[in-house]
Amino acid sequence: MTYRAPIADLRFLLEHVVDFGKLRSTELFSEAGEDVTDAILTEAGKLCEEVIAPVNRPGDETPSTLENGQVRSAPGYAEAYRAIAEGGWVCVSAPADYGGMGLPVTLQTAINDMMSSACLSLQLNPLLTQGQIEALAAHASDEIKALYLPKLISGEWSGTMNLTEPAAGSDVGALTSKAEPNGDGTYAVTGQKIYITWGDADFVDNVCHLVLARLPDGKPGTKGISLFMVPRNLPDADGAPGVANSLKVVSLEHKLGIHGSPTCVMEFDGATGWLVGEEHGGMAAMFTMMNNARLGVGCQGIGIAEAATQKALAYALERKQGKVGGTGAIIEHADVRRMVTTMKAETFAVRAIALANAVAIDMGEATGEEDWKARAALLTPISKAHGTDIGHEMAQLGIQVHGGMGFIEETGAAQFARDVRVTQIYEGTNGIQAMDLVARKMMDGGAAAYALLDEVEAAAEAARETLPDLAQPIFNAAENFREATEWLVEQEMQDRFAGCVAYLRAFARVLGAHYHLLAAMAEGGSGPRTGLARFFIKRILPEHESLIAQVREGAEGLYDLSVEELQAV
Repeated sequence: MTYRAPIADLRFLLEHVVDFGKLRSTELFSEAGEDVTDAILTEAGKLCEEVIAPVNRPGDETPSTLENGQVRSAPGYAEAYRAIAEGGWVCVSAPADYGGMGLPVTLQTAINDMMSSACLSLQLNPLLTQGQIEALAAHASDEIKALYLPKLISGEWSGTMNLTEPAAGSDVGALTSKAEPNGDGTYAVTGQKIYITWGDADFVDNVCHLVLARLPDGKPGTKGISLFMVPRNLPDADGAPGVANSLKVVSLEHKLGIHGSPTCVMEFDGATGWLVGEEHGGMAAMFTMMNNARLGVGCQGIGIAEAATQKALAYALERKQGKVGGTGAIIEHADVRRMVTTMKAETFAVRAIALANAVAIDMGEATGEEDWKARAALLTPISKAHGTDIGHEMAQLGIQVHGGMGFIEETGAAQFARDVRVTQIYEGTNGIQAMDLVARKMMDGGAAAYALLDEVEAAAEAARETLPDLAQPIFNAAENFREATEWLVEQEMQDRFAGCVAYLRAFARVLGAHYHLLAAMAEGGSGPRTGLARFFIKRILPEHESLIAQVREGAEGLYDLSVEELQAV
């Protein structure tokens, strides 16, 4: 099966479901008209189909390697990356003042979706650069912006995020990397970082590392951490990459998936770095990068769900087994039809959530309105966690549709499952995303959540006359979830955390049903999108009830078994 970019789905969602047209009414994004949007989607889709997708399998079979301290990329990656860079696709939402297109994050999100389907391992490289561009644009000095942003945006240089250490994973405040002032405005950065995606690349002129480290007067914990730009090669007087910095790739991790993407152990030995942002303000700057990456990682899950769905459907249409239906293909079997339709419905729903998230980000930037910013913040952990959960689940369903052949590597179905698994872990595990949703994102007492539920209920009311059998279940689900949210915000944090994963998934179920209903209404209440909406609302939305029941249990019973009893039973 050959990957086909889902341009029609993306275009439909933008124009009819997530109201991308709102952005065109703002001064900032007034030039993002339908013709521009269509051209961007078409050309990016063509690049993904013809250039990026063909290197996916070779990268899995012949991974990146480390030779004499330098990463050698997988076959075809250098040529594919050059096509990405030369086409201006590294970051279309980057500031125009530094060579970017200044287009909405929403379009970048659609591109990331397609690139992730085509080759997740390679897409990781520009994704991290996108996050670094945003962090530098928000926090760096004018001098650093002028030097680094044009090179990152053009794709001549790439960016990384150096956060995790052997003894400091999710507990970032436990890091031991240090930065000593050199007396000339630079710092000597020393320490080891692990899980550094694309810590080196042989197809860019320089690799720019954003590194979290502690200054001599930095307090313990996260409040004492600063952020530094530490390039692989030190820029000379003209800004060109010069002599090698005092850093190296110690080793590459051997991983379950994303073999084409080198995951590096980095060693910084008094490497020269420049402060980004304020002293001891590193976490604020790094979170700018991480929040960008969290939506991007959600799109990675969606991209894999799309690719797995395409492959499963193609196999189900051609594989003959049994005597069911006129064609004899397994797509005629009820269980296979259930699996493939589930894959279609789930992928559509979670893609809509991510695009709605991106629209909220863009509207927040374009209008400055706090309501939009609050919505974007609320949707980010849902996009990341649910997007990657669904990616994983759809990859597993894809293997099941293939039967025994799904377990055989040559079909490619297993690669999707191996590649997507890490997306539920990096950029903040999905459990941490759920904790963030019920803690930080509920500091407003649930106001942002209630505002979104108001829209869900209003849309259901508007659909009652045309699609009463779909509108009523969604209205009921929104009311159920509203009551669960009212209960949640009154609870102690431990009770919130105990049910946070179920709460996030229940929220995603309600939102997914909402966006499916909007699609059905846009279609006029009759047609394939209406059929897909009916499948989701009747068969998948009801899951929210059992999830809410879990939420309301709080921490009761969670600690009934002691550690010793857990080991004994």
